[in-house]
Amino acid sequence: MASTIAATPAPPRARKLIGAGRRQWIGLLYVAPAVALVVVFFLIPLGMTAWMSLHNWPLMGEHSYIGLGNYVAILRDTRFWNALKFTAYYTVIVTIVIFAVAFPLALFVERPRPLTNLYRTMFFMPAVVGFASASLLWSWLLNVDSGLFSPAAYDLGLIDKKFNLLATFQPAFWSIIAMVVWKVAGFTMIILMAGLQSIPQDLQEAAVIDGAGPFARFRAITLPLMRRTLALALILSVAGSILAFDQFYIILRGGPRNQTLTAVYWIFNQSFVSFKLGYGAALSMVLLVVLVALSLVQLWLLRKPEGLD
Repeated sequence: MASTIAATPAPPRARKLIGAGRRQWIGLLYVAPAVALVVVFFLIPLGMTAWMSLHNWPLMGEHSYIGLGNYVAILRDTRFWNALKFTAYYTVIVTIVIFAVAFPLALFVERPRPLTNLYRTMFFMPAVVGFASASLLWSWLLNVDSGLFSPAAYDLGLIDKKFNLLATFQPAFWSIIAMVVWKVAGFTMIILMAGLQSIPQDLQEAAVIDGAGPFARFRAITLPLMRRTLALALILSVAGSILAFDQFYIILRGGPRNQTLTAVYWIFNQSFVSFKLGYGAALSMVLLVVLVALSLVQLWLLRKPEGLD
């Protein structure tokens, strides 16, 4: 007579481990598409760029390995360092102006009031326009003959003759600042508004009861509790400014007299005008290091203080 061997059930701890392992594999399956996108569109291109930067890589013909030759050439490239200096100057100015406009707008639209949704939509609308499209629009607005600003000022009698805003550095530079603030301030406003709305209203009410004024509440409550939001908005603004290209290429073409050449514009020029792809890749790696270093410094400066929950 055949004996039947009963299956021994797994102990509870083993069942928990099996269930945890299954959930882990399911989680990995869900994130696999995102990981694949990062690998294909970021890590592999980054590796290829680093490899190209070690070569003399013309557009046509064979490439040759030169080691750190491109990086040594960067040290002697005064045009690149001037472009990097201008990029830093532009980044500081435009970031300050963006926050000076976006923060009051965020305070204005934070609380519900009549037409608040309309205001939010109006302020945010320019953010949905692409930088290339916005640059083309402002290129027309700034045109000395067929544009809007100079002809309108002349027709209204505000100026004696039409004035070309793009002919000299200062008017051209501040015209670009105005365009970028018009384009980006609404997006920054939404980020800051979300941070303001996350602050518990009880803290504000308690501070009012204790006799704290608006400035004291802003300094002691609003700013400390918005550190993470400010860090996010600041990193996005600084990164976008360092990588600025469209507006300077479409509106100014690096002029007047190459005074508005940005770092990315110079990389574009070396890679796709002079066709020195290896050198352009080396410039890109240097700019990446600068961008990562600045982001780390910003995160450190805006880190959460000890004991602040």
